[in-house]
Amino acid sequence: MIPQIQKRGQRTIGLLYYLYGPGKHEEHIDPHLVASWDHNAPDPGRDRSTTLQQLLDQPVENIDQAQRPKKHVWHLSVRNSAEDRILADEEWGEVARRMVVAAGIDDPDQGAGCRWVAVRHADDHIHIVATLAREDGYKPDLNHDAARAQARARALEVELGLRRLNKGDGTAAQRPTSAERHKAKRQGRERTAREELRDTVRRAVAGTASEEEFFERLTAAGLLIRKRLAPSEDLLGYKVALPDDRNAQDEPVFYPRARLAPDLSLPRIRERWSGDAHDQDTPQDAPSRTALGIPATARRRTAAAASDAVLFVEHGDDGLAAAHIAASGEVLDALAKTSTAHTRGELHKAAIAFERASRSQIRAERGHDRALLQAARDLVHNGPALGLGEDGATTAMAIDMMFFLVTAAVHWHAKKGHAQQAAAAHQTAERLRAAYQAAAAQPLGSLYQRGRRVARPLLQQQTAMLHEAVPELAEQVLAEPGWYALAATLTDAEATGHDPASLLRDAVRHRDLATAESVSDVLVWRLRRTANLPAATSPTATEAHTAQHAAHHTWQQTRSRSTVRRGRS
Repeated sequence: MIPQIQKRGQRTIGLLYYLYGPGKHEEHIDPHLVASWDHNAPDPGRDRSTTLQQLLDQPVENIDQAQRPKKHVWHLSVRNSAEDRILADEEWGEVARRMVVAAGIDDPDQGAGCRWVAVRHADDHIHIVATLAREDGYKPDLNHDAARAQARARALEVELGLRRLNKGDGTAAQRPTSAERHKAKRQGRERTAREELRDTVRRAVAGTASEEEFFERLTAAGLLIRKRLAPSEDLLGYKVALPDDRNAQDEPVFYPRARLAPDLSLPRIRERWSGDAHDQDTPQDAPSRTALGIPATARRRTAAAASDAVLFVEHGDDGLAAAHIAASGEVLDALAKTSTAHTRGELHKAAIAFERASRSQIRAERGHDRALLQAARDLVHNGPALGLGEDGATTAMAIDMMFFLVTAAVHWHAKKGHAQQAAAAHQTAERLRAAYQAAAAQPLGSLYQRGRRVARPLLQQQTAMLHEAVPELAEQVLAEPGWYALAATLTDAEATGHDPASLLRDAVRHRDLATAESVSDVLVWRLRRTANLPAATSPTATEAHTAQHAAHHTWQQTRSRSTVRRGRS
């Protein structure tokens, strides 16, 4: 149940005409009252000759002209989710009565509330209209009316058996209005202009190091920009618009940051660039010089930065954890922007989902998150990665580590009671899981085929070493199809002078593996990264085809085992 307080108005009659009219697309069906301040109030839906507007405005008219509120029409819409059952009129009437009390419109204890009506013209929602003058002449107490309406909605969801939404904390981006949704539908857009602008601005921020670069990216993305300057010519803020989103006067509709998201204001964006970087070796204003033109190198460094960031989220103070979670969103945007088609879609959806998880009321302490911000910058400046070879394999490596970082964010938000953020991070993790499977199929399949060709005596030695090094995981790893890819990785590590047993112990000690769908896959990427092994092999054409088939079979078996384990638990 979503209560949404609309902008206050000046004309009661105008709002009533809309609510009782056909709607902009003939979507209003059988408009009628379901509740009101007076059970004898007339219903224009049943009798067009009634004077409901005059009755609603009467307490306002009784106030001296100088004391009347400039905008006296209060408007609250209450909407259920699509999967909720259809409520009867009586139930919607009770919802309306509870809402006006919670918001401060009505005060049954004193018997002197405002006049209000609840109009229903669709199955899934009602509109509550009130005039802001109490019967006793006093003004209603509407402080925090939106928060109180939300709290009442959470209680009503339980009582009425409706979908229970997570409690917000005031940090969510504004939802599109119904007018914006209808406009997008008329224009044939999948999303509203507000949503498109928010995502475009967020992607433009990822990996930037200065205002100049930020605005260059906005321009390159095709947005119209309007800057707000102080008398001293200092930049104070900005607005953006889509070139083809125009109002009735054929003027571009500009959106300030307040209508996009709280963290997209210019001061909040500047915090990304001005944090203390004294503990970072890489300068803030340039991407890593050794990584230029090498997408695979940027992806390896992204995996390393994400691995370190998990420690801050799990063990750092709240400000540091919040900063690394916020920076994770930039990395996801940069990964989506620079990945190939077979992973880009899921990565883009993951980045959109994580947008909600990147903000909370805990203020981020920027500066120590510089490694993640630099990783995002390197990803963008090193350009798009290919889907195969080292580029594709390191993409899987980076996504694998970002999955663990996002999972750490799920736990952190849940521990702090951030229900909406935890749910968004969980959704992000599921998207990353899908993107990982697409990215990892070919490189893991190639390693799988190599592992199958490892000589039996060597495979037996590796099995014994696995039992000795990580006895608590050995049986699980050996039962996974990915064991052969790990066997090939252990062979490569030993051939380059590493101690495979030490690598295994370090990899297991470094991170919890409880959330891993395939422990062997995770160990493959950790060992290949820490031992600086090539992420991908170079199979022949026949091996590549066989590897992809084997990888698909591996995913099917892994998912089946995962499903069985979840069912048993």
